[in-house]
Amino acid sequence: MAQASFDNTDLADYKASGALEGKVAIVTGASSGIGQAVAIAYAKEGARVVIGYLDDEEGAEKTLDIIESYGGEARALGGDLGKSENCDALVNFALAEFGALDIVVNNAGFQYPQTSPLDISDEQMLKTFEIKAFAMFYLVRAALPHLKKGSRIINTASINAYRGHSDLIDYSGANGAMVAMTRSLARRLVREEIAVNGIAPGPIWTPLITKTFGDLNPDVASDFGEDVPAGRPGQPYELVKAYVFLADPQNSYMTGQFLHMNGGDYMST
Repeated sequence: MAQASFDNTDLADYKASGALEGKVAIVTGASSGIGQAVAIAYAKEGARVVIGYLDDEEGAEKTLDIIESYGGEARALGGDLGKSENCDALVNFALAEFGALDIVVNNAGFQYPQTSPLDISDEQMLKTFEIKAFAMFYLVRAALPHLKKGSRIINTASINAYRGHSDLIDYSGANGAMVAMTRSLARRLVREEIAVNGIAPGPIWTPLITKTFGDLNPDVASDFGEDVPAGRPGQPYELVKAYVFLADPQNSYMTGQFLHMNGGDYMST
């Protein structure tokens, strides 16, 4: 049975090692769910964090409050990152607030389940790709002139990029584009010693699930994630060590890879 909880206070027990001391990170989609958990973990690891969010100002403020309660530093800026000018603004904001940029986590996303391909409108297709694939590219493009040797780019895709999903055709495609661009950027930037990797989560219990699947499946809170070997969805805090690992400057010989955090639903690549 799914755990109907979105509380990232579980990170109160997170044991930090100072892996990101002195680093500055941008984490998008950080007003809730995975992005919020990553932002909190990065702050506990010593990074100063800029969180990007779309319109959940209350959630963004909560993320800031949690980070500050642990003695961390964070700032927040809202905006639709599917528009390149907002990605430019987020990078400039990070530089103005903290004077540097070392880590970029592209985590923003949304999904619009449809039971038939015929119901996917032009507008939905464009919006899905804007939020996932376009925003990832725009933010990387804006950040690149300011990144240096040892910087890290980390992209949140999805298990659906690898196995597909019958009700998330456009979303699966947008995540597939993210995987391909991640690998291509990794090849381009490896000689500059900028690593580009990603996480491909399986079923993770976040507010996005009820927001997008609630109408399609009123029982989503009771059966989400039960089809994976673990028999349950993951929680955002269960992923954060992977994001820290990919951001750690000591992880210097890994690029172009995706970590599959999916409760045992193993991928072949």
